[in-house]
Amino acid sequence: MFKKMGPGVLVAAAFIGPGTVTACTLAGVGFGFALLWALLLSIIATGVLQEMSARLGIITQNGLADAIKVELNIPWVRTLLIGIVLAAIVFGNAAYEAGNIGGATLGMNALFGTEHSVYYPIIIGILAFVLLFMGSYKVLERVFIALVLIMSLSFLLTALITKPDLVAILKGTFVPKIPEGSILNMMALVGTTVVPYNLFLHASLVSEKWKHESDLPYARKDTIMAITLGGLVSMAIVIAAASIPSGEITNVMDLAKGLEPLYGDSAHYFMGIGLFAAGITSAITAPLAAAYVANSCFGWKAGLKDKRFRMVWMFILGLGVFFLSFGIKPIEIIKFAQVANGILLPVIAIFLFWVVNKSTVMGKYTNTKMQNVLGFVIIGLALVLGVKSIIKVLGFL
Repeated sequence: MFKKMGPGVLVAAAFIGPGTVTACTLAGVGFGFALLWALLLSIIATGVLQEMSARLGIITQNGLADAIKVELNIPWVRTLLIGIVLAAIVFGNAAYEAGNIGGATLGMNALFGTEHSVYYPIIIGILAFVLLFMGSYKVLERVFIALVLIMSLSFLLTALITKPDLVAILKGTFVPKIPEGSILNMMALVGTTVVPYNLFLHASLVSEKWKHESDLPYARKDTIMAITLGGLVSMAIVIAAASIPSGEITNVMDLAKGLEPLYGDSAHYFMGIGLFAAGITSAITAPLAAAYVANSCFGWKAGLKDKRFRMVWMFILGLGVFFLSFGIKPIEIIKFAQVANGILLPVIAIFLFWVVNKSTVMGKYTNTKMQNVLGFVIIGLALVLGVKSIIKVLGFL
């Protein structure tokens, strides 16, 4: 089973970052199990979009940005979209990288104490640097499978020790309900799961592992297994957070402290390990995705060991360590990235849906009727998320 796993695991690791962990924690603390259904829908949407992206990558043996350059024949539209992609993915990931490293740092604080916490971002940066600099997809894949399994066990065990009500979980998962004041939390759950840069990452990664159309079944199984596991982990965080009776919870380590009086030190350590794994995996995938996008947009056709490829991920990783080490919050860059991502998500969902229905590109592997129905629904969801993201940012300007 593990030999067949690969790109999907990296995608799952990418969307279960510190932001997702925090969104799930706040949803569980504020509304118990009531928003699990929204998380389930977002996981299904993610699975459908990522399968389309992976299928495109295997059939064309190119990334999503390459498909944009080839299939969009109107020069100004193509240039505009490539510009938005570069802005959202490269600059966006640079802005968010400090948060990824910060999440891993919180996990290290929980495990090793805060006495030497000033060095933790540098240690995390060095770990990410070494793994990326090795330039081996197989090594990355194995490391990520191990980290995702550790992360999954940590959060699932945290949920289990709270002894949740299974009937209430099933009700929250399959009976849609929108409690008063939950709209923003609900949108946050979906927004941190359906991530534009994962579509670019997945399309590029599958061609590293699989080269033939006959590999499509393996890619589908890999995607389904990994996204399902990611969904279970996200739900486990909501379930664990729902067991806290009261208290001010603003991040996942507050959740660990809230669990300690009831469930002992084990909850604290499980959460620390889980958050470290979530942070370090996202700290690696964000620079990697940015490098793949730049590679496609500029037509480098570079490998993992190419100087240009390495320069991009080094820039993203270095900025993340720098911002976090010196307490710099690039608010304006983050706002810009949020607007760019708000535009990019629906546009890329529409483009992906269009291109995987083109027989000239996909041959006999175009969408089925059911995939098209799901695709229409997901495009609607992407439009709502995109507009909401832009309005939210502009409201603070």
